[in-house]
Amino acid sequence: MAVGTEIVTWFEGRWHQGNAPIIRAADHAAWLGSAVFDGARQFDGVRPDLDLHAARIIRSAQVMGMVPPVDAAIVQTLLEDGCARFPRDAALYLRPMMWACDSTPGIIDLVPESTGFSICIEALPMPQPGSFSLTVSPYFRPRPDMALTEAKAASLYANNGRIMAEARARGFSNALSRDPDGNVAETASTNVFMVRNGVVLTPVPNGTFLNGLTRQRVIGLLRADGVEVRELTLTIEDFHQADEIFVTGNIAKVMPVARFEDRVFAQTPMGTRARSLYWDWALSAGKG
Repeated sequence: MAVGTEIVTWFEGRWHQGNAPIIRAADHAAWLGSAVFDGARQFDGVRPDLDLHAARIIRSAQVMGMVPPVDAAIVQTLLEDGCARFPRDAALYLRPMMWACDSTPGIIDLVPESTGFSICIEALPMPQPGSFSLTVSPYFRPRPDMALTEAKAASLYANNGRIMAEARARGFSNALSRDPDGNVAETASTNVFMVRNGVVLTPVPNGTFLNGLTRQRVIGLLRADGVEVRELTLTIEDFHQADEIFVTGNIAKVMPVARFEDRVFAQTPMGTRARSLYWDWALSAGKG
């Protein structure tokens, strides 16, 4: 099911209006999960880090064992072409995807050269700050020797989905998830930051979660603005002792956390600052 109602889909050399069918019943991805994707955003007429998102879908496909049928430059060009089919100020979710169509005679492994490719662009409003809440998930993230954690792989998102569903069933927007050692990794769909005594702390990438593009961008922007940012091992207790918390990801880019479990943050100055820095950079850089 689509997340938006206004959709265009690029598949097999042309644009289609709407949520076009792209995967067949016997395709490897349909029953064995060999799909990767990436997510980018258009908002306020700009598309931040689009080149990096285009490059990452290529890397994800290669990690999965596929041979990408196009290169990053073509992915970026097609994304820009698809965005031009919407109003310039439309808030859009941009999703390039690759998947394996064929299996080897052994059935389970994929044929690297059988990679399918599509792009889906959907109108999706940018979430606004004010009510985003976090809890702690009972579910953990896999290590690199357990799953293809280096890729933005669709197969990883079944676990992410249950993290999100369980949190929402308890009245929260999202949840902190932990790595196999019990340390905080990220949420179901975002990287996470906490603030203590004016210093921004965030889990150090250890292979159990993606080092997000927005995460990297925000770290750089904060440091350039004179904020100390440390990447280190963090526990749930560290987050309970935080002065504030914020998250970064593709859907909302930067989102201050208004509530963590039973604790309400009346003010989120660092999260607000990080969000403002990101918007200022994106708009001034003219990433459209």
